[in-house]
Amino acid sequence: MPDILGRGECGSHVTLLFSIEDDSEELVRQGSLGSGLCLEDGSEAIARGKEGSGNFSIGFIGGEGDGALYHEVGETLAEFVPEVKEFDWEITVKLNVPVGQGFGMSASGAVSASMAIQRAMGLPYEDSLRRSYLVAHLVDRKRSSGLGDVSALSAGGVELRISPGSPFHGHLLDTGPGRAIGWSNGMEVVLAWGDGTGKHTSTYIDDPNWRDSISSAGNMEMIALAKGNWDEGKWSDLIESAIRFSKASGLLEEPNRASVLDRANQAIAGCGMSDLVVPLLCMLGESVVIVPRNLEDKGVEMRTLLSSMQKGGLSGCITRVNDSS
Repeated sequence: MPDILGRGECGSHVTLLFSIEDDSEELVRQGSLGSGLCLEDGSEAIARGKEGSGNFSIGFIGGEGDGALYHEVGETLAEFVPEVKEFDWEITVKLNVPVGQGFGMSASGAVSASMAIQRAMGLPYEDSLRRSYLVAHLVDRKRSSGLGDVSALSAGGVELRISPGSPFHGHLLDTGPGRAIGWSNGMEVVLAWGDGTGKHTSTYIDDPNWRDSISSAGNMEMIALAKGNWDEGKWSDLIESAIRFSKASGLLEEPNRASVLDRANQAIAGCGMSDLVVPLLCMLGESVVIVPRNLEDKGVEMRTLLSSMQKGGLSGCITRVNDSS
């Protein structure tokens, strides 16, 4: 039998505010409520299969990933598609933004890898995509590496998570307990991060004190954001909610996170853009996403801003909010 080859890709996601919703014993019903941005740059995966017995070999381009995560993706996918085990797989993952910085790369990479395997096997695109979201959600919850990134990615754009859980589930993969909605105008944003990596997500979501402070702050902001239509008219409300959440949750009090935000603000002021853009913390990394204050303002020079960030000791990249589904 000749080798089979497939490709998958998925953007990244930054959470701006959230509450932890994982009381259910069913992983598909665990997740978060909240809001954030789905971005074009994320991950890509190539899967090459040859006749075998379900072994997985994982390699990375553009960054150091977690090989165990991708083994878990393969094993979880095989629970739904047993034919996966009829092949040995070489999976190569390209990471276009850093892992461990609050960019949802565990979810992104899991979606890409699951998609690549299924496309190699010739499975229908839409079914493969929905199953990839389900697999990625289950892997994130098994590993406590994420809560609502997958639900957010399924919506795209500037997203609002209004029901926790996997966006797809069941034999027909037609719906899920998780639900998110999104809108988009394709705005450019800058991602910026410091030298270190953030703490693992489980440090926060498995700690009772952090859980209480995060969920209390997140639920308070969701009350206002969930009212009315979710569209461009909510943009300034989202910015203010994200700023309040970072303070009320206590997450801004951590020194490394506060330092990145301070350096970002200094860089923004240094190039005279304080009235045009605002840095928002990416939960739960040590990073920020810099966004326009006004969606109508098309005069923001993101390349100038990125250069200022880099001179201030931050790493970064320019990307865009992707399309909503």
